[in-house]
Amino acid sequence: MTETRLDLVGDILAAERRIGPHIRETALEYAPFLSRTTGAEIYLKLENQQVSGSFKYRGVANFLLSLREKDRRRGVVCASTGNHGAALARFLETFGERGTVFLPQNTEPSKVDELREQGMDLHIGGDNVTEAESEARQYARRHHRTYVPPYNDPRIIAGQGTIGPELERQAGTFDVVLAPVGGGGLISGLAAYLKPHHNLSVIGCQPKHSAAMAASIEAGRLVDVDHEPTLSDGTAGGIESGSVTFDLCRRYVDDFILVSETEIGRAMFLLLKHHQLLVEGAAALSVAALLQQKSRFFGQKLILIVSGKRIGLTTLDSVLQIPGPTCA
Repeated sequence: MTETRLDLVGDILAAERRIGPHIRETALEYAPFLSRTTGAEIYLKLENQQVSGSFKYRGVANFLLSLREKDRRRGVVCASTGNHGAALARFLETFGERGTVFLPQNTEPSKVDELREQGMDLHIGGDNVTEAESEARQYARRHHRTYVPPYNDPRIIAGQGTIGPELERQAGTFDVVLAPVGGGGLISGLAAYLKPHHNLSVIGCQPKHSAAMAASIEAGRLVDVDHEPTLSDGTAGGIESGSVTFDLCRRYVDDFILVSETEIGRAMFLLLKHHQLLVEGAAALSVAALLQQKSRFFGQKLILIVSGKRIGLTTLDSVLQIPGPTCA
């Protein structure tokens, strides 16, 4: 176990060197309103400012830069509800290469338009991202192209984990990290890097409407859960069989906090009103979790991962209609 942990730390440091010229070291910003509201010292890690608009660019860049150039130029394929596909599109546009994105039918139209404008070959079908991923894998095999997974690959995890060394440089010591969780690539990399070096807690945040990882950790095995529509569409969906992130989350993540759709919407509203941050639902999960359990974190120094900015106009309109957010 220790050897695996140290290997992953080394992979993250290698990924930082590999992708450093191609990413931004995103800001760590003090959050005065959230700090006053909770009685804690709150900082926001603004991955919404990352290249392509989310932390996903870190993992995609590390994965693709680890490939042989001829394999990249043959074409790459992914499935996405938005951020993973946007990261792939931005990388390929920068390097003059080509790729294909599979999206489920319920993908926010503005996200589809953005990918189309970037020149990506789009395939839209399937009721959810799990079905889109299955179709993408089959297409990649048939056409001898490389499938770029959204989370279940050590290269993706190591890329996302490069947030860890940045936090060390920017924040010094801290007590808690709150991070959104879907498939677990982000929190796996973060926790695997930070836990060996620091006495802190890493807590995953998920919507109650789609909390596969939290349910699986509680059960001690991967389980199927019902998935309902959620503002946090970037974390929605199940976990694929054999996912390496499950074991990493079970080993390193201390706890999970599940939040309601109302709590997510209020957190999005508060970030816009008090911190002038327009973010997607997944990016507000950490804020929603903080406000739900603010007494738990009183007096501590917390890092909240703000994971991305990609919000559709329909979703934004619904958030702005939220009546009387508490803490507003």
